[in-house]
Amino acid sequence: MTDPVTPGETPPTPATVDEAPPQRDMPPPPAHLRQRRFSFVWIIPLVAAAIALYLGYRTIIQQGPLVTITFNNGEGLAEGQTQVKYKAVALGTVESIDLSPDNTHVVVKVRMNGIGTRFLTDHARFWVVRPRISASSFSGLDTLVSGAYIEVDPGPKGGRYKAKFDGLAEPPGIRSDEPGHTYVLRAESIGSLSSGSPVFYRDVVVGEVLGYDLGDGLGPVPINIFVRAPYDRLVKPTSHFWNSSGISAGIQGGQFHIELQSLQALIAGGVTFDLRHDAENTPPSPNNATFHLYASKDDADSAGYANQLAAVSYFTDSVAGLGRGAPVQIFGIQVGTVSDVRLLLDPATGKARIRVAMQLQPERVFDLKTFDKSLKPEAVLQKMVDNGMRAELDTASFITGQKVISLTFVPKAGPAAITMEGGALVLPSEGGGLEGILASASQLMAKLNAIPFTQIGNNLNGLLVTANTTIGGEKVQGALTSLSQTLQSVQHLVAKTDQGLTPVMRQLPALMANLQGTLRGANVAVTGLARGYGNDSDFQRSLAQLMDQANGALRSVKELATFLDRHPEALILGRTGHATGGQ
Repeated sequence: MTDPVTPGETPPTPATVDEAPPQRDMPPPPAHLRQRRFSFVWIIPLVAAAIALYLGYRTIIQQGPLVTITFNNGEGLAEGQTQVKYKAVALGTVESIDLSPDNTHVVVKVRMNGIGTRFLTDHARFWVVRPRISASSFSGLDTLVSGAYIEVDPGPKGGRYKAKFDGLAEPPGIRSDEPGHTYVLRAESIGSLSSGSPVFYRDVVVGEVLGYDLGDGLGPVPINIFVRAPYDRLVKPTSHFWNSSGISAGIQGGQFHIELQSLQALIAGGVTFDLRHDAENTPPSPNNATFHLYASKDDADSAGYANQLAAVSYFTDSVAGLGRGAPVQIFGIQVGTVSDVRLLLDPATGKARIRVAMQLQPERVFDLKTFDKSLKPEAVLQKMVDNGMRAELDTASFITGQKVISLTFVPKAGPAAITMEGGALVLPSEGGGLEGILASASQLMAKLNAIPFTQIGNNLNGLLVTANTTIGGEKVQGALTSLSQTLQSVQHLVAKTDQGLTPVMRQLPALMANLQGTLRGANVAVTGLARGYGNDSDFQRSLAQLMDQANGALRSVKELATFLDRHPEALILGRTGHATGGQ
């Protein structure tokens, strides 16, 4: 029988044979109470709550203001996705897109972050970056993958805080962080220039056209351009700008010449400027300086001559093909340009003439550094006029009909004097050009038509008929018959000579009588012919006069044919070797 087990004690182990004898009972250990320990599971929600509180606080602290931007359309924009960026750094996100109350614009609400807040000044500009393909450039192609976004340009430093902006329809031509200068060009017409057209210097793109403004539409068109640094130091007061758009074609050195600035300028237009060599020590032009935009390089080169001499000439021939900018030449070398062409009508007489104003550049001919300053321009021109110099209308191209003013030295030209007209020198003129050639040809044909070829032919025909009738008359025919018989008698006499002198002597008196009668008849016939058609007769005088006229006409025709055969170019250039009229 086992002992009962007291609660809290360890039950005894059953005894075995080999076990030691049981020991005496030990007092039980004191009872210990079980304690509750802290669980680490509660740390996770506490940390999550702390992080949420921190992120919420930081979001509230870093959240920027709500900005309103107005665009013409909302193409490519999406709520909660489209970002506002500057240099690829996110400055905010679009929260909402709505239409304006009048449904003319798109109102975009953008929540800016803390960094973007510093960009909210009245100098900032916003625009949508999306794929743009134009004649001058390709931009925003990366948005085909990433999507459209709103770009901001902070503008110059400073400015006042602003929360409402009008977005740009197109990206600005220049950014505030791009160094350079802007300039204003004034032109009569812009040609194919547009926003983004390149600006060239020695075939290098150094800037672009920002835009233009027609203003009131009456004066020159102001065109704004931007030249990047360091090329802006090349723009100086003596620089000349010209429109280099399209293709320039002409004849140079007897060959057809085509000049093309670049393919980009051909498509989108372009502006080119140069720098004079004597402007090395000239300071660059300031920002927003104004220049004139010339239509071509030739016009710009002509304007580069500091000394301009005004001159005018008057013409009565057609000036079709002559306009402003046409060259003034001496021996084919340009010495000036045409500045104005105007028609003048005299109401009192009803006569009309053309006034052609020119700008002569003495620097093209004389080296002004070594030129004798005591010689006045009008005195030099007067000497040239005394040597036969005249202003003529000359045709530069028979294909296009373009005309130029040619200062030509006319042989045996009459005396002329240079006069003054409102500060301009009046140069004597001479007809010329294609019209002069046609006028000369018309005068020549008029002279040829004045020759009475029909009357001369009729007189020659009558002369031949009269001569034929005279020669075939009875007296002449009788004289010829008697002479023939006499010759036959002489031949018979010669044949009978070998028969002896006696028969001959016997027939000689009769033969002489016959011969004398025959000669007497021939003399009578010839005397009658001479009396009717002799040197002193009216017929002979008329015949001589007719022959003289015929010979003179034939001689003129022969000389004309010989001259044209030797000089066929005279039909175009005239007898003097150049196209003139009235000679």
